[in-house]
Amino acid sequence: MAAYDKADIERRMAGAVEALKHDLGGLRTGRASATLLDPVTVEVYGAQMPLNQVATVSVPEPRMLSVQVWDKSNVGPADKAIRSAGLGLNPIVDGQTLRLPIPDLTEERRKELAKLASQYAEKARIAVRNVRRDGNDSLKADEKKGVFGEDDRKRHETEVQKITDATIAEIDAATAAKEKEILNK
Repeated sequence: MAAYDKADIERRMAGAVEALKHDLGGLRTGRASATLLDPVTVEVYGAQMPLNQVATVSVPEPRMLSVQVWDKSNVGPADKAIRSAGLGLNPIVDGQTLRLPIPDLTEERRKELAKLASQYAEKARIAVRNVRRDGNDSLKADEKKGVFGEDDRKRHETEVQKITDATIAEIDAATAAKEKEILNK
């Protein structure tokens, strides 16, 4: 049985693009959104957990987020995680509730958000390149097992590279669109 699976490679690369689009959707462009806190992970109970698994995130006002932490002992770690997430938000602690006023986007903040979008894109590119490497490794393993010859392996490697190039182009397009949206508002 061949270890190389073109459909699996395409699926995994598409997953990297979807993860990027989800992350980019969390970057705000001036209004409060509960998805803004999706990339935030909190260290609680000895593990990293998404913020939405330790608290309820709501949007009571257009320029305010409210985070209701379920366990009182997790308020401090949630506060620390939000501050260190690089989102430019400074929570105000009110008992078990964290209030996050959304500041106006200054030119400097817009540039920071565009830089963060670029970082998300680079993570997605790395994920795609890892999938490409895995695909090429399985091709080489299949060739060693005698599933197919060197010519077939090279042809499949070319297919994998074409898929990779197309996926990276999609990542670049999504990132460029988000950066334009951030910088031009």
